[in-house]
Amino acid sequence: MQNLRIGLVGLGTMGAPMAATLLRSGFILSVYNRTTARCGPLVELGARACETLGELGAASDVVITMVSDTPDVEAILFGSGGLAASLAPGAVIIDMSTIAPAAAVRFAKLLAERSVAMLDAPVSGGEAGARSGTLSIMVGGERAVFERILPVLNAMGTSVVHAGPAGRGQMTKLINQIATSLNLLAAVEVVRVARAAGLNVEDTLRVICGGAGASWLLTNLGPKIAAEDFAPGFRIRLQDKDLQLARAFAGGLGVETPGLALAASLFRRALEYGLGELGNHGLYRLWD
Repeated sequence: MQNLRIGLVGLGTMGAPMAATLLRSGFILSVYNRTTARCGPLVELGARACETLGELGAASDVVITMVSDTPDVEAILFGSGGLAASLAPGAVIIDMSTIAPAAAVRFAKLLAERSVAMLDAPVSGGEAGARSGTLSIMVGGERAVFERILPVLNAMGTSVVHAGPAGRGQMTKLINQIATSLNLLAAVEVVRVARAAGLNVEDTLRVICGGAGASWLLTNLGPKIAAEDFAPGFRIRLQDKDLQLARAFAGGLGVETPGLALAASLFRRALEYGLGELGNHGLYRLWD
């Protein structure tokens, strides 16, 4: 499987460490990014930098895309010089971005017409998970394709689940974002109230994280909130984008989601107040 030629498009906060993890696992890797300077560190690790999407597609059996939003994925796949025109029959696209589930289904159908398979495989775990290869990966698409490229996914994640047909990976990710946003709001409120009460915030976090109120977000981001370290692992503007997708998805199901509505409104306010480039735990700054 390490002889499989992999391409990766999008070397941002998540894509670059994911690429490095694949290289450490021994995979043959080509990379492409609109800002070509971002390819340099990966070339030093053994990757091949491609100047165009077409060059990367022609050199790859599997292409991973990790970009910001639905229109970005569509442009990479089907825009002028996009991957769809350069991939050989039998190739696989693994889109690890977070996009609209309906778009993932549509893209998979269009690629299938070219005999190219697609998996929608968004991730959770942030930059730290990408660096350590411990992401949670939720996958939609054909089971046979999933099983064929599972070693590639296992190199990047420790919790890899096949959620069902095309689009189901994205559905699962949007549900994950509901949980994330509500747990994040809880972490922010814990620090705000503890600080207002004059408590030692570090002690408060330690004892809560040892009991029933614990969460991954409180454990990992609570101390950063307390230290007012809002360096981005996952930016507020992306959290806002994901929550808008989640609201549309849940609304289409006819499910009432008051918690999601509250969280989405707060992240939208944070974006409007110019906090979009902070890490999502920078929601704390909304009350400054």
